[in-house]
Amino acid sequence: MKYYIIAGEASGDLHGSNLIREIHHLDRAAEIRCWGGDLMQKAGASLVKHYRDLAFMGFVEVLANLRTIFRNIDYCKADITAFAPDCIIFIDYPGFNLRIAAWAKEAGYRTIYYISPQVWAWKENRVKAIRQHIDKMLVILPFEKPFYDKWEYPVEYVGHPLLEVIDRFRRENTSILPDEKLVVLLPGSRRQEILKKLPVMLSVTPDFPDYRFIVAKAPGQSDEFYAPLLAPYPNVGAASNSTYALLMQARAALVTSGTATLETALFGVPEVVCYKGNRLSYLIARQLIRVKYISLVNLIMDRLIVKELIQDDLNKENLVTELNRLLKDDGYRQHMMNDYSQLRAELHKGGKASEQAAKSIWSFLSGSTAEKQKADQHK
Repeated sequence: MKYYIIAGEASGDLHGSNLIREIHHLDRAAEIRCWGGDLMQKAGASLVKHYRDLAFMGFVEVLANLRTIFRNIDYCKADITAFAPDCIIFIDYPGFNLRIAAWAKEAGYRTIYYISPQVWAWKENRVKAIRQHIDKMLVILPFEKPFYDKWEYPVEYVGHPLLEVIDRFRRENTSILPDEKLVVLLPGSRRQEILKKLPVMLSVTPDFPDYRFIVAKAPGQSDEFYAPLLAPYPNVGAASNSTYALLMQARAALVTSGTATLETALFGVPEVVCYKGNRLSYLIARQLIRVKYISLVNLIMDRLIVKELIQDDLNKENLVTELNRLLKDDGYRQHMMNDYSQLRAELHKGGKASEQAAKSIWSFLSGSTAEKQKADQHK
């Protein structure tokens, strides 16, 4: 069969790559075309457009790039039409994907969503469009199924794909040892968020002369982009394509909000969550977002496990205070580690996500193809 997969961020590229491998296990003749990144391409898909050309965060940034976004939407529709896939699989990235899904459903394509948009956080009315335009929804967070049940929209919980990714990395890298003096800075993958958060993260490093700091560079950003940010801090290191290796060693981490907060927790690294965005975008978001937390760790457990420093609270003074607790307060560290264990147990209830998702997609497509053939025979 022919599959068209659309992911617009680094995390989508990671999870999309594992899904592609599992699809190939089930469907040896699979042809896969994608919007994503290097990992999806390496897994066996033909890459149409890289996520680094798609990532616009915040209301203001999206408005400033509307022309580019609409050009990408038109190009995507034309490429799908030329490829004529048996299904289109959307991975998160809702602003773009839901527009394509509405068009695709009307055009007669079978539509599948893997990794739900965060409609439980804001824009809950998007569920109506999802129910109308998405044939099958596969969710990865345990609270998402009851959320969709409330809307009378049946979805399938397949478990969280990060568990398998991180467990595999641990098994394959047993030689990596902990470093009690290492602090990792994870400033995000998009240019806008890195420019906002990394300078604040870096500002605390002189206050901890006994520790070693390393910035985990995003795979979609060049060394030249980071150079002026790092120049005032010659004692701070940086590494590309090494995030998981760094987290296996780290004693603590400063982490931008998003998937990285969950990755850090699953590696068992005490963290503080950092968020700072365009002020206007933040003010708009604050009026719309309905959830108590911004970190996936806290959202999944529905309580405060990791400290969140948001917007004006993300400053040098607060960050120094929190990092001191992470590095030197053994009781605080142990309490967080115990919470991490409960988090992992909760996520394990779903199973191996990529395998479960691929099987569900294959079963859905096989069933709907059989139904179509049967209907054609009766015409």
